[in-house]
Amino acid sequence: MKTIEKSFEEAIQDVEDGASLMVGGFGLVGIPENLIVALVEKKVNQLTIISNNCGVDDWGLGLLLRNKQIKKIIASYVGENKEFERQALSGEIEVELIPQGTLAEKIRAGGAGIPAFYTPAGVGTVLAEGRELRNFQGKTYMLEEALTADFSFIRAAKADRMGNLVYNKTAQNFNPMMATAGKITIAEVEQLVEIGEIAPENIHTPGIYVNKIIVGRQEKRIERLTTS
Repeated sequence: MKTIEKSFEEAIQDVEDGASLMVGGFGLVGIPENLIVALVEKKVNQLTIISNNCGVDDWGLGLLLRNKQIKKIIASYVGENKEFERQALSGEIEVELIPQGTLAEKIRAGGAGIPAFYTPAGVGTVLAEGRELRNFQGKTYMLEEALTADFSFIRAAKADRMGNLVYNKTAQNFNPMMATAGKITIAEVEQLVEIGEIAPENIHTPGIYVNKIIVGRQEKRIERLTTS
């Protein structure tokens, strides 16, 4: 049985200033929005955030960004967040931009216990400056190190009491791999069911990777509304 937290404040009580966090989601899809709000309210600072992007100005990770709680962001996309762009250009925040596929593989490798790997992405660009390069079968690759974090905040549609998780549709973006790469993984879920109610073949993240579960209702805001 996993720890079922009663509040989001309790769920993040171990997160202190200077912690590193992986935060699942893509834009606003599949983000652990209530865990993020709890971090905002706790006012922890000097955070290193590993995420595909930084949400939007007034929601998701954009809330932490607005409050100057983030020291460094490791991401693949600046996206729609004007405050992220402003802080990056002014030097107020440290930003490490990584090709999206490379970012995903760095996280996956970290969760698999693989310390580094070679990739062709970035070869011949400024990303390759100072990197170890090797030739495999006539093609040049550069060394990339894996990523892990103190905490992983992820979002799932359903969990059982053993921590087995099921994601809804495109929430299967960075959430499954991040669940494996945090020292402590906290899953924000929409529905908690009893053990055995999730068929084994439908489990996306096995409970062995999950430390805490918290149930909460998500607003599921739309990042960019398009109408015709």
